[in-house]
Amino acid sequence: MNDYSVFCVSDHTGVTVESVAKSVLAQFPRLECSLIILPFVDSVEKAQAAAARIAAAPRALTFSTLTDPALRAPFHQAGLSLFDVFDLIAPSVERALGQTATPRGGHTHGMAHDYEARMDAVNFSLNLDDGLNPGRLGQADLILVGVSRVGKTPTALYLALQYGLRVANYPLTPDDLGQDDLPSCLKSHLARLRGLTLAPERLAALRQARYPDSRYASPAQCRLELDAAEALFERHAIPVVDTTRMSVEEIAARLRPA
Repeated sequence: MNDYSVFCVSDHTGVTVESVAKSVLAQFPRLECSLIILPFVDSVEKAQAAAARIAAAPRALTFSTLTDPALRAPFHQAGLSLFDVFDLIAPSVERALGQTATPRGGHTHGMAHDYEARMDAVNFSLNLDDGLNPGRLGQADLILVGVSRVGKTPTALYLALQYGLRVANYPLTPDDLGQDDLPSCLKSHLARLRGLTLAPERLAALRQARYPDSRYASPAQCRLELDAAEALFERHAIPVVDTTRMSVEEIAARLRPA
């Protein structure tokens, strides 16, 4: 199949439209495409320039989250294949609510009321990363545990930034696993512990990239550590997420409290 240029146009950061485009395009596994993000298209002049750029591309698809109809007009006038979230969804919502939508650009992301709380949560997760400051574990909403390189740090930071959760993470080292029990600093917080694991082959590949040809990265060592950690999780009834085939967004969605 011929390559497509897929443009993601937004009047703000482009995070939402990029996520929508990726989710939709994932349903077409044979499609070969390059993704181009055009953020902060927040004036008619910028919209006209973006539309001209897209029109010059030989095979283009355009996804957008342009809240102002005036900003969408240049794309329609250029005859582009435009898939706009508000064009497609807002009319149905208007009919269901019996109300007319009022365009407000840039309100999906930005300085929302919980901004300060999310920044505080990020700082908390950084200060309690990789077993730091165990005396503050009682202040955490969640505590992620697992062997090295199973995804604890990125997941903790994503949960903090996206949801404002104060998430600590604690690595289970070979010394910890040799004790055949959880470290004492974790045992008083069992209700907030969440275990992360993954396939030994995947763990070995991640460790190999960091420390090539080391004992740390050997498949046998990875399997040994994972088996010991999973035995601890089972003994203490700690919920576990297997991260082998998950993105950080998927891991976070499974860990986020209801």
